[in-house]
Amino acid sequence: MPLAELTHSHRLSSCWIPSQCSRVRGGIVLAEIAHIGVLLLLFTVGLKLRLKNIFRPEVWGTGLMQIVVTCLLFVPIMIYLLGLTWPVALAMTIAFSFSSTVVAAKVLEEKRELVAFHGRVAIGILIIQDIIAVALLSIFGQHTPSIWGLCLFALPLLRPVLHRLADFSGHDELLVLFGLMLAVFAGGLGFESLGLSPELGAIVFGSLLADHAKAKELAGVLWGLKEVMLAGFFLEIGMAGIPTLETLGAALLLTLVLPLKGALFFFLLLAFRLRARSAFLAGLSLASFSEFGLIVAQLMTRQGLLSTDWLVMLAVTVALSFLFASSFYRLAHRLYEWLESRLIKFETHRRHPDDEPISLGNAHFLVMGMGKVGTGAYAFLSHRGERVAGLDSDPAKVEQHRHDGRRVLYADAEDPGLWQHLALAGIRAVLLAMPDPEANRIGAEQLRKHGYQGLICATSRFEDDAKATQMAGADLTLNIFHEAGVGFAENVWEAVYPEKLTSSLGSNVDQE
Repeated sequence: MPLAELTHSHRLSSCWIPSQCSRVRGGIVLAEIAHIGVLLLLFTVGLKLRLKNIFRPEVWGTGLMQIVVTCLLFVPIMIYLLGLTWPVALAMTIAFSFSSTVVAAKVLEEKRELVAFHGRVAIGILIIQDIIAVALLSIFGQHTPSIWGLCLFALPLLRPVLHRLADFSGHDELLVLFGLMLAVFAGGLGFESLGLSPELGAIVFGSLLADHAKAKELAGVLWGLKEVMLAGFFLEIGMAGIPTLETLGAALLLTLVLPLKGALFFFLLLAFRLRARSAFLAGLSLASFSEFGLIVAQLMTRQGLLSTDWLVMLAVTVALSFLFASSFYRLAHRLYEWLESRLIKFETHRRHPDDEPISLGNAHFLVMGMGKVGTGAYAFLSHRGERVAGLDSDPAKVEQHRHDGRRVLYADAEDPGLWQHLALAGIRAVLLAMPDPEANRIGAEQLRKHGYQGLICATSRFEDDAKATQMAGADLTLNIFHEAGVGFAENVWEAVYPEKLTSSLGSNVDQE
């Protein structure tokens, strides 16, 4: 038996050739780890997403128009200059008009902008692209949707059952297993068995729990596992092949298209009345090539429609696009500040309802970041008769606070345009209670930049964050762990010595 046949026949069943076996097995294990990491990432994205955000004109309209415009521009180039047939050129153009769901979700998550307006728009566009990807893969025989896929329209009926299971899962290991079951088995394998995208399944099942009280906790307990396994995804991309100088040059040339891709998203989103900042950030987060393009290229290579050189070149291109998108988005806010005067000229006169400037009314205190710390500060001030307003970039939190009777408005503190249209004349103090230290720093900086002279107080967790916020303009920074300890001891003291508390209150009344 020839060596090649021997290797092939015993690749997975024996160790006649240990080095070959270990490489193949290692590749299989890495691929599975990468796949689970992607599913967990997209499941946590779904935990912060509401499906109603997808069916909005700025989402499906931008997603579809971007594909159409890209095809009109690049299909002729691929046919006449690269010599591809028109079906292959069309399929490859559609595949590479998509953006990487993994990269966009990751960079938005790192900046804690998944629930911000531009983050919701970007994730919605990615889901539209995933739906189109399912149709494209079915044409090439990779995923043929089953007739049973129609049952997925009944998935919202499972929401009460999933919520009850989440309640029974507790707070520790069982909650982790519950998340894995939904992300990997129900969403991933379940959708894949129906001929649908497993990535789409992970997002959908996550979104079914988005309005549950444990959604944030579930995302937190899956965080470490997701980060470890997601490393396998980027390792797998890096091991796609060894590029030659020609391959690397072609990949660099294709990477130059990414700014044009981001610009196309920018102008399409402006057409749907988004502000320049929201359109810029969403477009920059989508300025990458999708790993889905590699899947399409691999299928065409197997069918003899493309050479293997194309596959290696496209793998390098996708990897470079990941580097481009992740690197530039870390500088997204500074880039917008630098380009703001030029970009706002393209804004339409009418604004999107979710992107309108806000009014604080007659409030005297402003709390930015209505999480647990911000809500506690709001409650303390309002119980003492003060007029308080709150701002938060999470629409779900804003809706819940309004339902509970608090005056909380949607706003993104890292938006430079927010401060230009915010009337702060009656505000005596601004409390920056956002979980992201960079957001607190930018908030203090923007307040001073736009002439606010009142008190600025910010929360912090670490000393270096506190110093950076003070240098940006904050008058006072409080360590939340230290203040939690003081508050805890104060409550214990009041419980042990209630008579001292009563006498203290009485003396204060006499003095008044």
